[in-house]
Amino acid sequence: MNQKAFASKLYYGSCCFVLFFIAAAASFNGYYDKWHFREAGTSASMQGASFDAMVDGAAARPFVYRQLLPMLANWIDRRVPEQTKDRLFAAKDPGGAPLRERLFSSPVAQSRAYFLRYWIVYAAVFLFAWISVYAMYLLCKSVGYAPATAALSAIIMVLLMPYFMSGGGYLYDYPELAFFALAAWMALNFDWWWMIPVAALAAWNKESFLLFIPALYPLLRRRSSRIDASIGTGVLGLICAAVYCVLRSHFQHNPGGTVAVHLMEQIQTIPHPLNMFSPETTYGMTLIRSFNPLSLALIAWTLWRGWRSLPRAIQRHAQIAAVINFPLYFLFCNPGELRDFSLLYITFLLLLAANLTEWAGGPTTATQLSG
Repeated sequence: MNQKAFASKLYYGSCCFVLFFIAAAASFNGYYDKWHFREAGTSASMQGASFDAMVDGAAARPFVYRQLLPMLANWIDRRVPEQTKDRLFAAKDPGGAPLRERLFSSPVAQSRAYFLRYWIVYAAVFLFAWISVYAMYLLCKSVGYAPATAALSAIIMVLLMPYFMSGGGYLYDYPELAFFALAAWMALNFDWWWMIPVAALAAWNKESFLLFIPALYPLLRRRSSRIDASIGTGVLGLICAAVYCVLRSHFQHNPGGTVAVHLMEQIQTIPHPLNMFSPETTYGMTLIRSFNPLSLALIAWTLWRGWRSLPRAIQRHAQIAAVINFPLYFLFCNPGELRDFSLLYITFLLLLAANLTEWAGGPTTATQLSG
């Protein structure tokens, strides 16, 4: 690599570093202002899934199963000396006010018992938001989109996340997006066994990754035989199921159930379309909630314009994800929560890339996975 090419690569890499950080920070702030960590004392308080209940392992099922970040925070908290915690808890800003009050308005974050774990989860959720932008960028490039298109698609997607969190948002949502994008990228570029630790961590974060595994088959099939792709899909699914079973067994005595059935609520909302126009604040702006006719029309239009230019493997991935996601949404999800279509995040990301490519006058089909 000559000096000019190296300087160019360094420049664009640095720009992506900064832009991805800013986009992740803006997205995370939009989510955090809207939902916090569902702890008491905030407008988004939810007793069955509050921060303190999650880290204490006392949250209701199925929320308590999403334990990657709570257990990580507990593990670090147990290994930090009490004297160090005392100094951090008493730390003050240059004006003499407690640093914890300057950083967080949450009452839980001011508690000696929870403040360090709150800081850890706060940092980890943001880090996963940042990782998700990089993972989506790499995925778009692997599919064959130009680097600029890949970067812009990833930024748009992460900035849309607070809007997708219409009606609810949780500390495991950004890790879920990051794991989905990372798994799809790895499925296109690596043998399936490299994905084993990713699958285990993703299932530890949220059981939805088990449902995402079948949609990875067309991507694994791009670089391996039908038998190898089937074996890989099966083994990864078994690993996710094993992680889920361990968590389910550990928290079997918690209140709640394996799933929350919301079919009747879904049916009852159909005669009341005006509920789609209820107000919701995102990024500090109060508008109608994101699940509304305009948003659905734009999503459908994005699908219609971009579908034909998606590579065949991506189309197959999308079809499998949709077949799994739509019935589950109507059975087990609260009405109007766009985030519950999370198995289709990757599809929507690549539809954005396809439409941006056409807008820029590029090839109508991604180059690397075409055919």
